[in-house]
This record gives sequence, C-alpha cells and structure tokens, in this order.
Amino acid sequence: MNTKPIPGSQLLLNNEGAIYHLNLFPEMLADNVILVGDPNRVSMVSQFFDTIEYKRQNRELITHTGTYNGKRISVISTGMGVDNIDIIVNEIDAVANIDFKTRTPRAGHRTLNMVRIGTCGSLQAEIDAGSCVASRYAIGLDGLVYFYKEHEKWIDNEMTDAFIRDMKYPVDLPKPYIIESSKELFDRLASGYHQGITATSPGFYGPQGRSLRLELAYPQIIPDIEKFDYQGWKVCNFEMESSMLFSLGKMLGHNCLTICVVLANRVTEKFVSDYHQYVEELIKTTLDRL
Repeated sequence: MNTKPIPGSQLLLNNEGAIYHLNLFPEMLADNVILVGDPNRVSMVSQFFDTIEYKRQNRELITHTGTYNGKRISVISTGMGVDNIDIIVNEIDAVANIDFKTRTPRAGHRTLNMVRIGTCGSLQAEIDAGSCVASRYAIGLDGLVYFYKEHEKWIDNEMTDAFIRDMKYPVDLPKPYIIESSKELFDRLASGYHQGITATSPGFYGPQGRSLRLELAYPQIIPDIEKFDYQGWKVCNFEMESSMLFSLGKMLGHNCLTICVVLANRVTEKFVSDYHQYVEELIKTTLDRL
C-alpha cells in the first residue's frame, strides 16, 4: 500500500479540511449511497428517511445522510455525465478510504454500495416509457476508462470485441468498453425490472442520435446498437453515467448498480412528461430492498 502522502494538488481539500467538490468528511458518508443526477432529486429520496443527520452542499452537489428503517443511507447528487461521475466516485472513495490528516490510504478498505437512480431512453420497443431498467452491463462510448491503469482487468473484453466487430464501430470515435455491474446488488435490487445492457453516452444530442441544427456524422449508430445481442443480452437503454460508475466501482473495490426510469422510447417515440411518480416508486422500492 502507498504510504507516501498524496500531494495537495491531487487530493483536494477545502478550507474546512473536507473533500473539495463534495464538501464531505468521513463521518458524513454512509456505507449505502444512492446517486441521483438532479440535485432536486436528493430531497425526493431523503423525504423517506426517518432521520437526517447531515445536509451538505457545494455547487450542484448535495448530500443528505440519514437513516431509513434503521439503516444508514446517504443520497448524493452527481450532475450529468461520466466526467461528473469521475469526480464524484473518486471523491466518495477518498472520503471512505483516505485519511485526510495524513493524506494516505487507510489500512482497512471500506466497501460501499452505490446505486444510481436515474432516467433514461429505451432502445427496445417492448420497454415502455414509465417502466424501469436495471443495468446488468454498461457499454461506455466515452473512452474515459482508458485513462486508468489496468482497466483491462475489469472490462469484459470478449463482449467489447463483439460489440466493436458487430457494430463496425467507427475508428475515429473513442474505443467502446463493456463492464459489468455488481452481481450482489443486481441480485438484490433488480427483480421485477427490465434487465440488460445500458449504453452510456458522452453527450445527449449527437452521441445519442439526436439532430437539431447539426447533421450527424454516424446516424446509423443508434439503430445498430438497438440490434446488438450478446448471448441473449440486449441493449435496453441509453443514459450518460453508468459506464464510469461501474468502472470506478470495480477498480476501487465498491459495489455499483444503475436502475433507471424510462422517460422516452426511441423506437416507438412515446414520451412520459410527468415521470415523478415513477421515480418516487423506484426510490421507495430501492430503499426497501437496500
């Protein structure tokens, strides 16, 4: 284990001594963490808590930590995109596993459960708007994992190679990668939901096949992703966070899963504008199962 202090330019702490972006101290973080993209969704989760111990905020990053049925839980807003997930998960792990006073990793590893509750677009006609998808795998179209050493240990290389081959994936786009969610959390939380592969996009418009005033360079990518099938696993949905959540979780020794409410079906073009009731149902079920 590295015993040299981590420099201040790499382990960023604020004036209070809390981790820089999340503004958290170790005692403020529970072992079970729910991640939501929308800051307003934090209170949607914590409204069900029996007690709230901590409320912290920095920019759009809000944390509420409390108890639900006697179990301690934190809910943290992440914002949108894999770049935000890179910040949030690294800092959550730092809070759990680095001594801020000595700036060195703690002797014992603290393993966290991180469950992303989000929204998504469906890529299969039979997955209706308003239903939920649990992500068994995530396809990263962002390329971010390749910045970390030994990423190949955690990527499903056979499935990744099949995806690149079957898709005839453009070589001038970031190399895709496929990574598995936590089997433990999947078995505990995914029952009753659609289950499959989630495609994680580095953007909302062009990368997800949306065209407003700009023409798409690769309009065939989305229809091709819809057809991809690997040993019975199909790509169920599109979102913007899961690939790096699963990747960093694997590399840092945490259990991670994503469950999303479908807002729009990209095949049937159906859209649910008032989706809050579906999100609340997903939140309550997740809390009960955790």
